[in-house]
Amino acid sequence: MILAEDEWPARQSAHHERVDALVGDHLERRRAGRAHPVHDFLFTYYSFKPSQLRRWHPGLGVVLAGSPPHAGWAGYVTEAGGVTVGPAVVQKRAATVSWVRGLLAATASRPAHTGCFGLHEWAMVYRTTPGDVRHEAYPLRLGHSGTDAVVEAHQIRCSHFDAFRFFTAAARPRNVLAPTRELQPVLEQPGCLHAGMDLYKWAYKLTPLVPSELVVDAFELAAEIRELDMRASPYDLADLGFEPVRIETTEGKREYVERQRAFAGRGAVIRERLLAECERLAHAAVP
Repeated sequence: MILAEDEWPARQSAHHERVDALVGDHLERRRAGRAHPVHDFLFTYYSFKPSQLRRWHPGLGVVLAGSPPHAGWAGYVTEAGGVTVGPAVVQKRAATVSWVRGLLAATASRPAHTGCFGLHEWAMVYRTTPGDVRHEAYPLRLGHSGTDAVVEAHQIRCSHFDAFRFFTAAARPRNVLAPTRELQPVLEQPGCLHAGMDLYKWAYKLTPLVPSELVVDAFELAAEIRELDMRASPYDLADLGFEPVRIETTEGKREYVERQRAFAGRGAVIRERLLAECERLAHAAVP
């Protein structure tokens, strides 16, 4: 596909405007030295910088006619019709593409489990004392003893290693599963909030081979999921405008599951799009 000189600038401009609206508040807080326990996660836990998210890539196989800035970017080559991602990038990322493809396909093959109630966040503060909590600036809604009681009253079934690894030592034996990095393709399931957020990670790890519009779609989903993740957590974030989803109650559990199912549905669409890109990239990598 060749994008003419009067075509690709509009897509690039639309991408810049979209990303600026999404990251503007974070950049302002960063300049002011203020932290945010919900929104900063997308820029501290994940390694993609706002400036990287803002850079627009059309994806493998798209040629930009004229003199796009991409001509000076790593991985791009100039050919007769214009500038495009070079074949060396495909070969360099082949192993990543293969791993992501396998993980996404395995996750998509499983039914969504939506009964975890976000207890991973509670397990991260189980049997802690003041001074041991990650978001120490924000109180626990039920206090330490009340938080511990919620954990002890529920079965924890966290399948996501990057959530499980932050469990306290006391909480780990209470988890039905024992996730490891090696078991990630075996245990990952599409109802998991963290698996939904991580679609953003897999999308940006394939940059510049996939369209930036797909990366931002995954980012927007991750941002919304993160809000539910923290609203259902044991922290009291009402002063920041986040009313709690009280998963310790029947009503809260119902609300959590409804929203979790909706996110799983949206995540399935992005996962399918990413899988299609992985299939295309895998074929392109074959000599």
